[in-house]
Amino acid sequence: MSVADIADAPIRTLIPARVDRLPWSRFHTRLVMALGVAWVLDGLEITVASAVAGVLGTKQTLGMSSTAVGAIASVYLAGEVVGALFFGRLSDKLGRRNLFMVTLGVYLVGSGLTAVTMGAGGVWVAYLYLTRFVAGTGIGGEYAAINSAIDEMIPARHRGRVDIAVNGTYWGGAILGTLGSLLLLNVLPENIGWRLGFLLGPVLAIVVVFVRRNLPESPRWLIMHGRQAEAETTLREIEEQVEVGGGRLEPVPQDRAMDVRPVERTGYLALVRVLFSQYPKRSVLGAGLMISQSFLYNAIFFTYTLVLTKFYGVAANAAPWFLIAFAVGNLAGPLTIGRLFDTIGRKQMIAGTYLLSGVLLAITAQLFRAGMLTAATQTIAWCVIFFFASSGASAAYLTVSEIFPLEVRAQAIAVFFAIAQCFGALGPVLYGHLIGDGTNRNLLFVGYLIGAGVMIAGGLIEIALGIAAERRSLESIARPLSVVRQATAAASSAISPRSPGVRSAGTAQ
Repeated sequence: MSVADIADAPIRTLIPARVDRLPWSRFHTRLVMALGVAWVLDGLEITVASAVAGVLGTKQTLGMSSTAVGAIASVYLAGEVVGALFFGRLSDKLGRRNLFMVTLGVYLVGSGLTAVTMGAGGVWVAYLYLTRFVAGTGIGGEYAAINSAIDEMIPARHRGRVDIAVNGTYWGGAILGTLGSLLLLNVLPENIGWRLGFLLGPVLAIVVVFVRRNLPESPRWLIMHGRQAEAETTLREIEEQVEVGGGRLEPVPQDRAMDVRPVERTGYLALVRVLFSQYPKRSVLGAGLMISQSFLYNAIFFTYTLVLTKFYGVAANAAPWFLIAFAVGNLAGPLTIGRLFDTIGRKQMIAGTYLLSGVLLAITAQLFRAGMLTAATQTIAWCVIFFFASSGASAAYLTVSEIFPLEVRAQAIAVFFAIAQCFGALGPVLYGHLIGDGTNRNLLFVGYLIGAGVMIAGGLIEIALGIAAERRSLESIARPLSVVRQATAAASSAISPRSPGVRSAGTAQ
């Protein structure tokens, strides 16, 4: 056999199966804490930006117009979309680890530079927008690289609850941002408080950089890109950490092996073929879940304060306390019922959370129109609704990250994230118009019914097209483009891992 034949031969590997058979360990806890902070940072950034918006128009700060201040959030969201698409492509090409270090650095620089905006003139406003755009690109890129890495390195039986809990920590960031903003804006001078608010995230990011330095590359990504020696070394180091911590590693049978021949083209053209040729129904599923949750969240969250102040007479400086309660409800859902997505099942739980939150929103809309709610009971109702909606929304991100092949996973997350953000941006505009001056409850009632209908539609899409992905390996849910054969028990007994024409990597330990 020639050297060329050996070079082109498939790689026989058990590495994905070995990752999935790992027991939970300190390594996994450290991985989740280091990578999951991306969602905390986004929640913190959005909340801080909303909290300081009111002071950026004063003469003591930047003296910006209301329109200019309002555009800050739009610029940040646009940056997230661009960052997800750009860094998502690089994450699939260059690796998860390389990108989750780069994207965190981009965010740190962008948000840190926002705090040193020095004046109110046209040049400084452009500078402020540029820094918010850069910060947004970093966070958008984090979503693609982080969700890919977590899904590929967490054992299959834990993947659902971990991913949902991590995505739900966005609301932990919202709580931190709200409390930090209340303290900074009420204790310190306005011109100092808003700047320190934008430094909260970068300070946390600096700490996380040192934690992430020691995280490895995804062994799955390495093996699918032909880097079998690195994949074996990386996984063996993880296994040693598990064993040192007292974990017991079961042998992996050969019938879980697969043959891999890395593919060269894994860009957006490859993704288009996957989305529209190989998995069109899954594409509809991913788009339906992401669009529906994004529309509802942006509609309610970004107009939350307006409803409280205009319909319930809550003072503007008291509204953040209601926001904290709302965020607690959103955070509690993924942390408490996330495990059910692995035990009861993806389809049942995703459909159930979408449908239930939609129905509860419709009921609350009726109570709102009838004037039967106060600011406190409205907040309680939203907490209950979004206890379920938050879990479903987190599961939407989980869905798009596990139902497409590894080689285009980050790009798939990026595309559906971008689609969701574009549709979600319609929510605040529509609901802001419906709220108006706070005198016509019927208009907002119709808006709430629209939001309820959108969530119910998402639940129905899940019932029709959902994938039973719980406790299954990623490779069995969506066969990687690099895999040329997934072995069966009979085939593996007939073909030795070291048979001619097959290179071996990641044999059973």
